[in-house]
Amino acid sequence: MAAGYLEILRARHAARLLAGTLVGRLPNATAAIALVLFVRAEGGGYGLAGALAAVYGVANAMGQPLLGRLVDLYGQPRVQLPAAVASALAMTVFALCGTGSLPLAYAAVGAAGLLTPPLEGGLRALWPSVLRGEERVHTAYAMDAVAQEVMFTVGPLLVTLCVSLWDERAALLVLNAVGVLGALSVVLAPPSRAWRSAPREAHWLGALRSPGLVALLGAFLFVGIALGSITVASVAYADGHGGAAVYGWLMAALGLGALVGGVGYGARRWGGVPERRLRALVALLAVCYVPLTLMPGVVAMVALTALAGVFLAPAIACAFVIVDRHAPRGTVTEAFSWLVTTFTVGASVGTGLAGPVVEAGGAVWGFALPGVAGAVSLLVLTATGRVLAAPAGSAVVAASSENDPDRAVEPRFSSGDRA
Repeated sequence: MAAGYLEILRARHAARLLAGTLVGRLPNATAAIALVLFVRAEGGGYGLAGALAAVYGVANAMGQPLLGRLVDLYGQPRVQLPAAVASALAMTVFALCGTGSLPLAYAAVGAAGLLTPPLEGGLRALWPSVLRGEERVHTAYAMDAVAQEVMFTVGPLLVTLCVSLWDERAALLVLNAVGVLGALSVVLAPPSRAWRSAPREAHWLGALRSPGLVALLGAFLFVGIALGSITVASVAYADGHGGAAVYGWLMAALGLGALVGGVGYGARRWGGVPERRLRALVALLAVCYVPLTLMPGVVAMVALTALAGVFLAPAIACAFVIVDRHAPRGTVTEAFSWLVTTFTVGASVGTGLAGPVVEAGGAVWGFALPGVAGAVSLLVLTATGRVLAAPAGSAVVAASSENDPDRAVEPRFSSGDRA
């Protein structure tokens, strides 16, 4: 199981790029909890903390595809590093000025979210030039999905560690400084400096002119809704079964389930078209959400929450392959960034929907929402099956001169049926 991932990490530059991307994304992965802790330490209420976190999330969702398009146009170093520095500086302004001036606080947090570099999409654009093989690239996508779960598990622990060692302001400053170092490590790597997007057709829609990509984004909006609603419903459940400690166990179980599922998914070769496989994975995801409505005792509920997460990372990894097949030529970073944005927006919508649902019908109805959202996602994938079955050609193709192995441009894999 681990052999495939170790093979990927032994490839030249692969470990550095993965580690740098994960470190560079720490400010984004920890923003919500770091902002809430800082605002509370400043004497602000949960309403203000939630509003600032929401501003950061919305701005981040808007900025990812825009910055991704700039990366496709001008290359990674010219966009990723300046964006990382600017985002960190904006968060530094917020950390130093606090909440004394609310307009300044909202502006600084919004700028930090908007300017967050699209490192996630950038890494997926780099894999083909680093690994030189379609099968190895798809294994890297699965490893990428697993690494995300690790990052979102470790990130909050790092915030807690920084707070315990120093304070909430220091946590914001340190994590954003570390994020800049991660971005710097990526953009100084030869594959990042050499990468160039393939020639693209000038079109204001960019990656969104692909019907298949739009269909995929529509489906993943509802996967995000499912995930966002689980977090709120879990709070309601924990309130009646032990409080914050139980909520922590539920969230850890959700991440552990996704981690196990992602590792298992990447451990084997998959035949057949990825679009059909994604429908099966989303169907299993939706089915595994249903038992949460039973709301048993804590131990059983933790187990059910872990089960609910098992097919999340495999579905995300499969979606990466489909983005690769459907994104228009020359829009690879933007296309992957749109997937990140759609998922983030969906999670925010799910959080917003689950609150009134839980207040009206209790936690059981909150846990019913993920199953409904998963079913709608499957309906979208099924209804758009013909569109998804006709990929426009891969957005990424490893291409480099034999005389310059570090030179890379956006490749075009064949749209065969191996994923």
